[in-house]
Amino acid sequence: MNDHLNPLTRRRFLTWTGVVAAGALAAGATQVDWDSLMSAAADEPLDPEAGVLVVVTLYGGNDGLNTVVPAGDSAYQDARPELAYQSDEVLDVGEGLGLNPGMKGLKGLWDDEKLAIVRGVGYPNPDHSHFRSMGIWQTGSPESSVPTGWLGRWLDVTDGNPLHALAIDPVLPPLFAGEKTAAASLPAGGLVLPKGDLGTAFAALGKPESGEERWRAAAARSIADLHSAAKVLGGAAKGPGNTEGEQDEERDKGASAGGAGGLAAQLDVVARLIEAGVPTRAYSVSLGGFDTHADERDTQERLLTELDSALTPFAERLRGSDRGKQAVVLVYSEFGRRVRGNGSDGTDHGTAGPMFVLGDRVSGGFYGEQPSLTDLDDDDLKSTTDFRDVYASMLSDVLGTDPGEVLDGHQGRVAGLLAT
Repeated sequence: MNDHLNPLTRRRFLTWTGVVAAGALAAGATQVDWDSLMSAAADEPLDPEAGVLVVVTLYGGNDGLNTVVPAGDSAYQDARPELAYQSDEVLDVGEGLGLNPGMKGLKGLWDDEKLAIVRGVGYPNPDHSHFRSMGIWQTGSPESSVPTGWLGRWLDVTDGNPLHALAIDPVLPPLFAGEKTAAASLPAGGLVLPKGDLGTAFAALGKPESGEERWRAAAARSIADLHSAAKVLGGAAKGPGNTEGEQDEERDKGASAGGAGGLAAQLDVVARLIEAGVPTRAYSVSLGGFDTHADERDTQERLLTELDSALTPFAERLRGSDRGKQAVVLVYSEFGRRVRGNGSDGTDHGTAGPMFVLGDRVSGGFYGEQPSLTDLDDDDLKSTTDFRDVYASMLSDVLGTDPGEVLDGHQGRVAGLLAT
């Protein structure tokens, strides 16, 4: 080991040993202050009994009717004959509904009563614009335009510590922008170490040598840990089968309204931070591609399979630690789709749709009424649950905050959603 190692690099290598800390350091060394996160974990560790909220945004407007499918309803079959699933194709969850066939893992969580489906969620006077509707969902303010996000205001009314909310994304989403402060942001771009001769030489620095003094040995262990972390984190963000520079035409379908792939990699980072005891109480991750005006059935089923493949192991992993058991995952999209197909094997922007809430503390089952497919508002579904009721439940029962302070006095709740 070079005795002239930069002091900052030396401090990082020698202080944060172990795969979790070293992997986090390398993944965010040029993007995010991981030292602050790890220092916070050491100085202010997350209370094992504190609730943690993980918000998953599905950008583009996910078609709720082909996610929680009323396959046995003749009105559904008549409205979209080219897109409709049959009863024997979906995963039965009762009350004439079935999950999309790409959601087998979430069906298992449903059977374990750890998945809640909140039906007909929307807001008054719905807007079909991606940007306006997403702005409403992220600010939590359907009546008036406000410059702050609902979790940004939560930061404002608590202690204002930006490390208590973290977006696993290179751009901070509006929901994390407060008036007095804003959350931290961290991209989950994978971990790439040097290759070729440089990579070989770097790997050699991690090999132990007999008789070396303890600080050099500690640095060597940290380098070895980086290589172990690279095996776990390196390709996760790209997904199976993708290589650098490769353009995936299937991946681009429905991606006109923002968001990105790599949800499994984002959630892997979240799980590691929770397990490490970082005091973050709210996380934001996302998956894009749900703007399915054409070729919807194949595109959406692929995306829901990706969602399922990311969320299911994440939920199982959370159940393996005391801190993870306190985490609750909230999944939403800016709007659903129209009831009728559009003639291009797709659907156009709609209104209400389902939200998912999952985790060890969740009381699984249906919440809210299923919207009628015949009693429509200008060919759109009528919402039966105000999205602020769901947010209020998350604020009070997960984050321990009075919802009225964040949601402009709104006090509605979804009763019984979380076990006490």
